Amino acid sequence: MYRPTGLLALSLLATIVRPVVCGVHEIWWDITYVENVNPDGLFPRRAIGVNGSWPPPPIELSTNDTLVVHTHNSLKDPATLHHHGMFFNSTAWMDGALGVTECGIPPGADFDYVIPVDTSGQWGSYWVHSHAFGQYVDGLRAPLILHPPREVHTYDADFTVVLGDWYHDEHAVLMKQFLSIANPGGAEPVPEAAVVYFSQNGAYLGPKPGTSTDGSAVGFNQNATLPFEAGKTYRLRVINTSALAAFFFWIDGHDMRIIEVDGTDVQESLIDVLSVTVAQRYSILVTARNDTSSNWAIHANMDTDMFDVVPDTLNPNVTTSITYNSSASLADLGFIEAYHDVDDVSLVPIEVIAQPLVNKTIDLEVLFDTVDDGTNRAMFNQITWNAPKVPGIFSALSLGPNATSEAAYGPLSFLIEYGDVVDLVIKNGDAGKHPFHLHGHKFQIVGRSEDYTSDNVTLNPPIVEGQANPIRRDTVQIPSMHSATLRFVADNPGAWFMHCHIEWHLESGLAIQLIEAPLLAQQRNNVPQVMYDHCKAQGMLYSGNAAGHASPTDLSGLKEGPFPQKLGWRPKGIVAMTGCVLTAVLGMLTVLWYMWGSDEDDARGKVPEK
Repeated sequence: MYRPTGLLALSLLATIVRPVVCGVHEIWWDITYVENVNPDGLFPRRAIGVNGSWPPPPIELSTNDTLVVHTHNSLKDPATLHHHGMFFNSTAWMDGALGVTECGIPPGADFDYVIPVDTSGQWGSYWVHSHAFGQYVDGLRAPLILHPPREVHTYDADFTVVLGDWYHDEHAVLMKQFLSIANPGGAEPVPEAAVVYFSQNGAYLGPKPGTSTDGSAVGFNQNATLPFEAGKTYRLRVINTSALAAFFFWIDGHDMRIIEVDGTDVQESLIDVLSVTVAQRYSILVTARNDTSSNWAIHANMDTDMFDVVPDTLNPNVTTSITYNSSASLADLGFIEAYHDVDDVSLVPIEVIAQPLVNKTIDLEVLFDTVDDGTNRAMFNQITWNAPKVPGIFSALSLGPNATSEAAYGPLSFLIEYGDVVDLVIKNGDAGKHPFHLHGHKFQIVGRSEDYTSDNVTLNPPIVEGQANPIRRDTVQIPSMHSATLRFVADNPGAWFMHCHIEWHLESGLAIQLIEAPLLAQQRNNVPQVMYDHCKAQGMLYSGNAAGHASPTDLSGLKEGPFPQKLGWRPKGIVAMTGCVLTAVLGMLTVLWYMWGSDEDDARGKVPEK
């Protein structure tokens, strides 16, 4: 089992009692470019890593510690780090969401992210990634594992399974192709490969002996394996770090039991195939076989329904392995008959939290369409998200009493008060599946609909109140035409992003921000001065409303749009069509006049026969 390794660890203060001493777990990350990264063995490319290597190191620590990430930005663009799923209680400015909670770390600058794990009440499986300029697509992503003093479930050892999609072109190149008038249908960039690799105790597992890895110290895909011993029970923490691809995960010859969902311990639930959408995490228990005469295949297959096309060059199915005996053969049972999604609402949290009564509802409908600039954009309620000029948290902290004006934060900003019980009702009107992530909170999934437009109560059931213990998580998948009702308590003052975690969809506008208890946030304001210095260094605003004005209503200069195309006859169209019709009528009259004139000339030119 894991043993805490913070700078300040457990101490023996008496002969009988072993009290827990809170410590600080410090790490130093220099965010750098890394050349010739080639995890799929197909194409070396430049990636974004840490301290000159890729992948960035996994982070593991005790829940008794505070995590401090001393960060230096050696990239050419501003950078951030978002510790996905962490609450950052009353310190939203540490959340790492560019444009919502900070201006970003300028090139060459430094920032210390402080993650108060010891006071968060959180443990389990999380991850860290950039939340700026699509940098996590280029590789800036790593596991974050929090170990409590005592686990709910019993096992002998644990491993982290990192799933991800991999592109050969850099994010900036792909974005130009994606948000382009040449792509009016909005087809997302399809990855060139899937990658799977493992970690344990804060280090990645190396490649299988004798395999070709281009010199990598990490085992990827077929070169990666998990060492099992007969009869032992292992916890596998499965994390999907992709930009687009969901995965279906299973292990031949072994049973899997779900025990954790996005940091929430749940009662054991047997599962044959684990569906993991982007940014979700599951822990499963796997008991090793007593027969060690064979090694066994681990399958991680990308959900190709997420792709507009599946290129002939793409192998969406990755096979790694469990090794009992290095000299034994690999047992691979091949494909399964059908995929299916995890029924997450059927999972039961160990810690019982009853469904509270709702007092505020935010309805959001997902749509994609070709808009008035010719590109395809994502929208909530027909509006595309644009980051404000002033990050939402800085507006909340600087507007004084005007901070309670929802309009001050710009479109797709929603004000909620401390103690509100909020229902986010997300209706997916798009043709594809979407994973939605809420920062700063876990939500209860209190309802799902298979067709939110239907009057059939079987397909579109009403919300049942009084549920004893609904599942809690921070990332939910919603299929096409489905809806989900996500209930949470507003107990964390700040500004919090809620968005689709498919990176291409976030950057095309599928996001909102929640402004939570701004007056209380002002009372707890302790923003480090360096954050404002970062804004100044980049010429960015850090006070006032979304547009940088003191007035709560003056949003002049704030970027809005692009907008949905307006169908039907508009004034310019009417004028243009009128001109076309008049021109056509004049043309026809001219032709008739010419024809009549020609007939008369012919009549005059005839000579009577004699």
